[in-house]
Amino acid sequence: MSKKIDFLKSLAGLNESDIKAKISEDEQRLKKMQFAHAITPLENPMTIRTLRKDIARLKTELKKRALA
Repeated sequence: MSKKIDFLKSLAGLNESDIKAKISEDEQRLKKMQFAHAITPLENPMTIRTLRKDIARLKTELKKRALA
């Protein structure tokens, strides 16, 4: 749970363009991980889930700032 809180606190210092860049970077990393997992199983497949959740948190923060 503390990782989630640390992640959200780190978003406070970023502006919208930084968040968009981080989203695109993480989405590319997710695609590469999913491809690698399809070929040979990853050592820890839970990293795919955590990365997807981080992307969702970034998109939520971006939407929240757009509405404010």
